[in-house]
Amino acid sequence: MVGIVDYNMGNLASVKNAFQLLGVDAKIESDPQKLKDFDRLILPGVGAFGDAMEHLESIGMDSAIKEYADSGKYMLGICLGMQLLFNKSEEFGNHNGLGLIEGEVRKFRDIDFKVPHMGWNRLFPKNSDTLFKGLKDPYLYFVHSYHIVTDDKYILGETEYGYKFGSSVQKDNIFGLQPHPEKSHDNGIAILKNFVDLK
Repeated sequence: MVGIVDYNMGNLASVKNAFQLLGVDAKIESDPQKLKDFDRLILPGVGAFGDAMEHLESIGMDSAIKEYADSGKYMLGICLGMQLLFNKSEEFGNHNGLGLIEGEVRKFRDIDFKVPHMGWNRLFPKNSDTLFKGLKDPYLYFVHSYHIVTDDKYILGETEYGYKFGSSVQKDNIFGLQPHPEKSHDNGIAILKNFVDLK
């Protein structure tokens, strides 16, 4: 069973529908006490980093997510949900994140492209044994103005938009994906299947 964290900051139905296409049971969960019952956890997110952390903390979901991460079971942050995994963000001020992966979130700087980065772009996997198994440089759907900056050892995949940035990460059982797999058609569904099939 896949749990999808509900904290009023994501397009939850689209994520749930993507798992239904795979024939995988997925439930949208707003009770932090029930996260431990799921085999896999998705932390989605659309909106501003500071607002998202405020919502998580107001319902005790931040602590529950950290406990889930400590359990060793697999979790995946999507878009803003991936950014929340890190120590801090400079989006509309300085905000602390969940601190599950060392690094920070910064705005795109000094590029000749439009921000937000919106639309289809290629993700170049640095590791094809986990989320990107069976995929070669997939095109995925992005919508974001900020990106993560972290140690290279956590970078699972990169994307080019003015410069290279980490668009997928992994630290042990914790994964992150900047693009939206639920909006990325066959490639996105394949990534979610790989996540569900992780051993």
